[in-house]
Amino acid sequence: MPADQQLSITEHIPADPLPGGPIVVLVHGSLDRAGSFARVTRRLDDIHTVAYDRRGYHRSRHVVPVHTTVDGHVDDLVAIVDDRPAVVVGHSFGGTVALGAALRSGGPGSILAVAAYEPPLPWLGPWAVRARPNSGVSQWPTDDPGVVAELFFRRMVGDSSWDRLPEETKAARRADGVALAAEIAAIRSADAPFDVTALTVPVVFGRGSASLPHHRQSVAWLADHVPGADLVEIEGAGHGAHLTHPDAFAGFVRAAIARATPPHDERRAVSDG
Repeated sequence: MPADQQLSITEHIPADPLPGGPIVVLVHGSLDRAGSFARVTRRLDDIHTVAYDRRGYHRSRHVVPVHTTVDGHVDDLVAIVDDRPAVVVGHSFGGTVALGAALRSGGPGSILAVAAYEPPLPWLGPWAVRARPNSGVSQWPTDDPGVVAELFFRRMVGDSSWDRLPEETKAARRADGVALAAEIAAIRSADAPFDVTALTVPVVFGRGSASLPHHRQSVAWLADHVPGADLVEIEGAGHGAHLTHPDAFAGFVRAAIARATPPHDERRAVSDG
């Protein structure tokens, strides 16, 4: 990737990191940005964390073209991991990207574990009927990406929350509409980009007790069908748990780290042996 095409990355390296510990890469969802994980990363201050604005969003808006496939977003995440031992954590669409990246290696490798909070995979199970070719943007009453972004925000967060935003923030969200519209279309493609049931690295799925029924049901399906998967439920949380329940979301991240990292004594024995 050329120097002027680099994604915006926010990295925290603790003063005394655990030797041999993995990095944690946080992947945001649709119409979001790396900064939304700030409350979570403050609760992971002993962990080497990396968060990034995905292509087309916020400080990575200059990185073009935007991706029109899930595989394109997976490419970016794999490049950020860069063969380092890592736990990848994704919220919503970011969870879909994280799962795809873990599957890309085809087995144990640099991605040691995954945490995916309410990832949309509409080609699976009883939700497969919802995926139709090229149906992403057509579900909205406009082809204007800026208006699509506003409507998406209103639907996901609420009209009152949108109305309270400063005009500058509204304009920034509308500017993210190009990337948003492209990934909505990608996720609702008729062709499944990957088979999540083939995952061979440890995975922890998360959901909120107050999330919408289809989010809760889809995570339950994933926990039942992905071999060895764990399920973490955040009490009182909805879809935006990383914002509203940062302590519990940080615990969700640590649950994935625990699946990836051997106990300290075991790691020391390996290094001594």
